[in-house]
Amino acid sequence: MESQKFAIVDLETTGHSPVNGDRMIQIAIVIMIDWKVEKTFTTFIHPGKSIPLFIQDLTNITDNDIKDAEPFESHADMIYDLMQDAIFVAHNADFDLSFLQSEFVRAGLPKWRGKKIDTVELAKIVFPMSLSYKLGDLALDLNIPLDNAHRADDDAFACAMLLKKCWEELLTLPQSTLEQLHKYSFRLKSDLSQLFFNALQLKRKTIDQDDHVFYFEQLAIKRKIKPKRTQMELNVNYPLTNLNKVNLFKNALENFEERPKQFKMMDLIWENLNDQAEVVIEASTGIGKTLGYLLPAVLYAKETKGKVCISTYTSHLLDQLLSSEIPKMEKILGASINVVLLKGMHNYIDIERFAQMIQMKDLSYDETLTMLQVLIWLTKTESGDMGELTVSGGGQLFLEKIRKSPDSTKNKKTNFDYYNQAIEDIEMADLIITNHAMLIADLNRKTPIFKDINAFIIDEAHQFIQAAENRDESILTYTNWKYSFGQIGLSTDEQLFSSMKKLVQNNKHNSLKLFNQLEKIFINIVELFDLSMNSLAKNFKTSSFKSKHETKYTAFLQDILNQVSVNEVSKRIQEWIDIAENIAISIDNDVEQISHEHVSTLEQWKYWIREFKIKAHEWDEIFQNQSTDFSSWVEMDLRNIPGSIKIYKKPIDVKNTVYQLFHEVRKKGSIIWTSGTMTVPNNKRYITEQLGISPTTPIHSFIAEQGYYSGARAYIVSDMPDIQGVSQNEYVESVALAVTRTVRATDGRCFVLFTSQEMLKKTVELIQESELLHDYMLFAQGITPGSRMRLLKGFQKFNHSVLFGTNSFWEGVDVPGESLSSVIIVRLPFTAPEEPTFKAKSNMLQQQGRNAFKELSLPDAIIRFKQGFGRLIRTSKDKGAFIVLDRRIETKSYGKEFIESLPPITIQKLPLQDMVLELEHWYNS
Repeated sequence: MESQKFAIVDLETTGHSPVNGDRMIQIAIVIMIDWKVEKTFTTFIHPGKSIPLFIQDLTNITDNDIKDAEPFESHADMIYDLMQDAIFVAHNADFDLSFLQSEFVRAGLPKWRGKKIDTVELAKIVFPMSLSYKLGDLALDLNIPLDNAHRADDDAFACAMLLKKCWEELLTLPQSTLEQLHKYSFRLKSDLSQLFFNALQLKRKTIDQDDHVFYFEQLAIKRKIKPKRTQMELNVNYPLTNLNKVNLFKNALENFEERPKQFKMMDLIWENLNDQAEVVIEASTGIGKTLGYLLPAVLYAKETKGKVCISTYTSHLLDQLLSSEIPKMEKILGASINVVLLKGMHNYIDIERFAQMIQMKDLSYDETLTMLQVLIWLTKTESGDMGELTVSGGGQLFLEKIRKSPDSTKNKKTNFDYYNQAIEDIEMADLIITNHAMLIADLNRKTPIFKDINAFIIDEAHQFIQAAENRDESILTYTNWKYSFGQIGLSTDEQLFSSMKKLVQNNKHNSLKLFNQLEKIFINIVELFDLSMNSLAKNFKTSSFKSKHETKYTAFLQDILNQVSVNEVSKRIQEWIDIAENIAISIDNDVEQISHEHVSTLEQWKYWIREFKIKAHEWDEIFQNQSTDFSSWVEMDLRNIPGSIKIYKKPIDVKNTVYQLFHEVRKKGSIIWTSGTMTVPNNKRYITEQLGISPTTPIHSFIAEQGYYSGARAYIVSDMPDIQGVSQNEYVESVALAVTRTVRATDGRCFVLFTSQEMLKKTVELIQESELLHDYMLFAQGITPGSRMRLLKGFQKFNHSVLFGTNSFWEGVDVPGESLSSVIIVRLPFTAPEEPTFKAKSNMLQQQGRNAFKELSLPDAIIRFKQGFGRLIRTSKDKGAFIVLDRRIETKSYGKEFIESLPPITIQKLPLQDMVLELEHWYNS
């Protein structure tokens, strides 16, 4: 095989656009031949202007570093020659190559010609389970040295090592997988086909040692060794004394700190597990809650030879349990734990569907990239949980089509199924780890999965309410329905309907006569849907019941539904489903005789039958199953009707759901409810009452020792305007001033938490217009593109940064250490009174003669307030300021309840100017 020369390049620049005057400030090139570094070149480049402060912050390259550097023109010829006959390689190659091409042209040289490899694209394929594809994160995962990220010399060398790691990983893949990678690689953006072909050539010359995989239709799938139920070989009994606990922990964990309240929590759980009792435990940050319940849970399972189920709300905590806390507990106990992670069916891949999908010829770029990721992932995964994959937005749509579902193909060609495998593994397990949604879904299963569990530990228990609400929630959106209609299409479109019709014609099936009937029904469904939505919109516009929330208006469904005829839609959809299924069944009988391409068309047809069954259920739930136990409402943006129509139906009360799930368990087993947030001052049973937990069930609160919060201070800004006495614009001006002065005092690293997206937007826009924080990176939810995690990672990347967030940033976000200096609470987090579910719950309480503010609005806000503080101090070494701008905390009688909900920390009431001076002195001391 001919030696291949790679030129691995990294640039640092003043910005992203050479057309707008951005220039290079550093370039590094690593020449690699036969996977060995042959030559390196690096130099600073003078950009002809000052380097922006945020670029200096990102790269640590200052104006002083480049003051004696030459302009790009002085190096252009040498760089151009160095790249000749090489494949251009970079991490995000489109940016580096296009920027470099612009500089070549500006220097009077022709554009460079050659192939390119983007290591972002390559790494996504080769390492499909990596959590991030940033160079620094990949380097950390793959043990590649990278001391100074965002310096061209270090980045280029790390990129070269990443390319080599990808090559080495390719050589470990089965020949069948390499063949498929090469076959589909011509649809990619960079020139990876030659790389895959070279790996395939080498693989063909070796004796195949791929005995760690088995095959299904040329798909190489990792072979999993079946677990055997073995009694845990533990020589450890439950440590009854604190000294026993200390000895057990300190021998296994480095830097172990004794936490007396963690030990008390363990004893309490151990006692209730053995008494088969129910208990509620609030354990604040700093207690060590997870290990606090894991030790008694594991030892109880061992002693009773039973099973303990641990359920949590977020996938983050599920992964943390499995990847971090369980191994830690195994180290403490000196033995392996029989544990299984079980998620909902839709989390797992359906192998047959994937085998059919890869035969399709018209896959988009995102679908092709995801398909290649899945091909490699199948040789690595043991669980088949597609949550292990990190894919793009377009890739998510591809994953939706290959998910396991209740009416999946019954695996006629293979008995292998990841979901069933996970359920079978429960028999071998002592600990079952799952999420709240999976646990609650047992109510809908013909054969319950969790019926033989001896004890349940419900972590993040306050979120069990939301999970139970989500189980019975229905959402109908106009755009989603119209998208579904568009995917089916008509015989005149190049969509699925015409493809299916051609399939039937080509194979001369007798079902052809059904297509005309089917098309007429489909046209009628679309017409009836449009009629229903337009009628709904007309009633909405004229309704006196609608209320405004942010930029949208809402109205309860029953107030505008009376003139809308919806029954016919449900009836016609069911007719369409019946005929479409008959067509699928008649073709299925001859599935062996049709081509691979037609098989994939048939699978898409079945996929959309399943989707329309869901749609039919959704329609009936919202429009025909009205109940006083549910709140149903319509939401629209008057600037976009009917396109913005969304219809929601949500349960007002979840007590019955929780009762049905646990009433048998309460007779024979134990339930431990635990969370960092389970109580509020003056309403200790606010959450437990919503869960229907008996008022006689004891509640225990464990708050971390005072020293844990020694690095925290709280400030109430006493000269902010009264939020209810001024206009929103006036209040926003005061918020913008307080934020900018706080950010400058703490040097950034600040969370600003809002309750309103509209106020967030106005505040950020005002700060941007003022340019008072022009040298800081501002990340704003709903404004800055990207997911919550992407915003958080961006925030952590820069020292001089500010993150503006709303609802989802109030909890579940960990930023330990120096990445977070302050949290600013713009408004006390009361739910907007016009929010439909909240309004329905409030109305229900008022009808019972109860005080909706004291029993719903206030405790709900205090819970969120406590969670906002929880963002600040995540370890005993953290230091940070918690700043409240809403003066109601000191002027209203209920304000003291917010203050009482905080841990024992110093709280000061100061004017803004004095607070800023105090912050500057504190942070600089």
